[in-house]
Amino acid sequence: MHRIFVIYSMPYYFNYVNFCSVKRSDYENESQIDREKDDNQNETGLAKSLTLSSGVSIIVGCIIGSGIFVSPTGVQEQAGSVGLSLIVWTVSGVFTAIGAYCYAELGGDYAYIMEAFGPFPAFVRLWIEAIVVRPCTVTIVALTFSIYTLRPFYPHCNPPEGLPELLAVLLIVLMTAINCISVRAATFVQDVFTIAKVIALLLIITTGMILLLTGKPQYRDSFENIFEGTSRDLSTVSIAFYSGLFAYSGWNFLNFIVEELQNPKRYHNTSMFFPQSILWSTNV
Repeated sequence: MHRIFVIYSMPYYFNYVNFCSVKRSDYENESQIDREKDDNQNETGLAKSLTLSSGVSIIVGCIIGSGIFVSPTGVQEQAGSVGLSLIVWTVSGVFTAIGAYCYAELGGDYAYIMEAFGPFPAFVRLWIEAIVVRPCTVTIVALTFSIYTLRPFYPHCNPPEGLPELLAVLLIVLMTAINCISVRAATFVQDVFTIAKVIALLLIITTGMILLLTGKPQYRDSFENIFEGTSRDLSTVSIAFYSGLFAYSGWNFLNFIVEELQNPKRYHNTSMFFPQSILWSTNV
């Protein structure tokens, strides 16, 4: 009788053990989730205040600069024909898009150099970028802005000595103050300048299309045989590609602010795709 009771009671015992183990695992999982939530809440970092449109605007604004207004001349001169120029612009855009996605996966310059060459070259590269490259770049941009801003006021002579430098310093201080005040204020300024750049490019493209369709025959002659005069010198073709790639420089800047991007796993690649598509269309 005792043996029969044990046999019949064993399934219920195992069910009870399984029920307890499942409940215990559920409690452990819930407690682990709670601990992860507490850890995430206690983590310090930058506020995720940048949306998808802000990420797109930043990349478009960083890429559209002096390069797109200067590089077409170099590409056309070195390529020698309209057909090869279009190929250079297309290949440069595709190459830049591939580099942008690979760069996003690598994590940036520091992570790439750390993995390839070790900590010391990565450390040196990071500090050179911080104390030499970026300050010099900002200085050149600010001086260029001040020179072009003062030119209408001094059309027949150079501005007074020191005035462009003073205006450049004031511009850098103003931009730094805006970035310190609020991320939203900085993104608003970025959006305004990005829209202005895109409008300028659209005006140039529209004017070119109008002249091509309704203008003099000389504007259409170069499209009758688009590969006429194509350069076969590899050195000049490589310079043409260099000029084309220079116009796309700035595609890597999104990684610098990815911590402030909302839902970066979802929006990072999208923020890369839309600017590349827009700029490829405008450049070509």
